[in-house]
Amino acid sequence: MKTATISKLFIITAFTGILFSCKKSSVSSSSTETSTQVATSSDDVSRASTESDASFDDVNTAMMTETNVTGAALAPALRNGIQTLGGPGNNDTISTTICDAVVTVDTVDNPRTITITYNGNNCSMDRTRTGSVVISIAKGVIWRNAGSVVTVTFNNLAITRLIDNKTITLNGTHTYTNVSGGSLISLQNDPGESIIHTVTSSDMGVTFDDGSKATWSVARQRTFTYNDGYVITQTGTHTIDSLTNVSMWGTDRYGNAFTVDILQPYVVTLSCSWLLTSGEVQLSLPNVTATVNYGLNSGGVATGCPVSGAYYYFDLSATFTASGKTYSVILPY
Repeated sequence: MKTATISKLFIITAFTGILFSCKKSSVSSSSTETSTQVATSSDDVSRASTESDASFDDVNTAMMTETNVTGAALAPALRNGIQTLGGPGNNDTISTTICDAVVTVDTVDNPRTITITYNGNNCSMDRTRTGSVVISIAKGVIWRNAGSVVTVTFNNLAITRLIDNKTITLNGTHTYTNVSGGSLISLQNDPGESIIHTVTSSDMGVTFDDGSKATWSVARQRTFTYNDGYVITQTGTHTIDSLTNVSMWGTDRYGNAFTVDILQPYVVTLSCSWLLTSGEVQLSLPNVTATVNYGLNSGGVATGCPVSGAYYYFDLSATFTASGKTYSVILPY
């Protein structure tokens, strides 16, 4: 899998905040959150989710290309995409399909580490990244084995969105588990199989463009299958009160508690040009609930993979409980 391509999977979710912004002037409420704050919080959550997912795609790529971690030989196509830059020793530097990063591998120390250091290049993704992601693997752990766990640490991972030059910076540790076992490479030969990964964190630090900071928790499951190309289905795994599919929670930059509940799984497919073809998410703030549906046509009806003349749209509803008013909009993405 090419990381630059897979990273596009979740960029679509960043439009959530844009939709709020499009109608913020028409929203009037006595709730503690203003429409501008809701727009900003929505965008913050979307970007943090989008960019952490993109980094975990890079983590997958790095581990698939490091045989001392996967415990299996590389697929020929993947092997041909790697050039060893360093010689034998504690730290061998390799180039991979991560176009904006250098990967350094320590196969001697315990834990073993794979470090992805971003170099600020723009890989046609309309954003640049600096900082690093470190994968720590205890000796004896083989990632393709069921139940294998590695630690993924974000170190000042700064992502700048070039359309507005706003930067979000991620820090903290994540526990990454290969629940089902198996290698993503093998799915191409076993289309009926699935591979399940989970990502959890209780200390993902987020620094926003205005300098404010927050610490968030993460609990999500990513299921990989193969059907005319890779298919990724993402759900939440945490429960808070009546919400049973929470994928992220904490306080926003304004100090308001929030939860993100995936009501219907995100589904992204290679066969549909890596578009988000379906899914529904609910963002809950103390006095506002916002829902976004994906994979709709211009009339707000669920559709299949777009053909000529058909496009996907958001259907956004934001309800301010203090006023009892609901606002909706449908826009293309």
